[in-house]
Amino acid sequence: MSRTAAPQDTTDGVAAVERALSIVDAIAQRTDPISLADLSRATGFYKSTLLRLISSLEKGNLVVRRADGRYALGLYAHNLGRAYEATYRLAEIMQPLLQGLVDHGTESASFHAYHDPQSRICLLRVDSHHSTLDRIRAGDLLPLNKGAAGKLLTAYFVHGESVAKAGLLMTSMGERDPSCAAVASPVFGPDDEIRGVISLSGPKERYTPAAIKKMSKLLQESAAQATQALGGRWPG
Repeated sequence: MSRTAAPQDTTDGVAAVERALSIVDAIAQRTDPISLADLSRATGFYKSTLLRLISSLEKGNLVVRRADGRYALGLYAHNLGRAYEATYRLAEIMQPLLQGLVDHGTESASFHAYHDPQSRICLLRVDSHHSTLDRIRAGDLLPLNKGAAGKLLTAYFVHGESVAKAGLLMTSMGERDPSCAAVASPVFGPDDEIRGVISLSGPKERYTPAAIKKMSKLLQESAAQATQALGGRWPG
């Protein structure tokens, strides 16, 4: 006779999964392997808790313990990343479009996606040809409630707003950083689901009305191309 899990068993199981995923996330944020002590500080978990959860993650090959005792992502985590990229072909599609925007004289081009209820993640980045830049790199986590890209992701991904309400273009001036500005446009996939946002960001003083108008036109053309390449329908 099979045993029916009690409610607390389900709750404990969900909590364990969430803790395990937070460990994977903390490791993924690093460009180099992380020690147990640093992982404890990053997650807020006791070392005994970490070791117990890491043991399961190691069995699943999501995390690997190196010879020096530090931890890195395992092969399965990398396979998941490759599978995600293969599914949506994000790098293949987006990188040339971002480069094309910059080559047309825009500010630095980035592609942002939803990360968690507080954050968005910069997945891809091409710096502009200007001598002064805003400081954003691929892999950076940025506020979800600030900046043009964040507000678009919030409108579409969190609130589920329509194109008529959220629009296809957002501008921000000094919201995330007082000295920076940005214009952003959404990218859609099949079933009109938002896949991310292209953002053109840089020093605020260069965001004149004429510059914003020029960049906005180029930006929406690129967002439309990306949407079509990902199997979506550009609403504009």
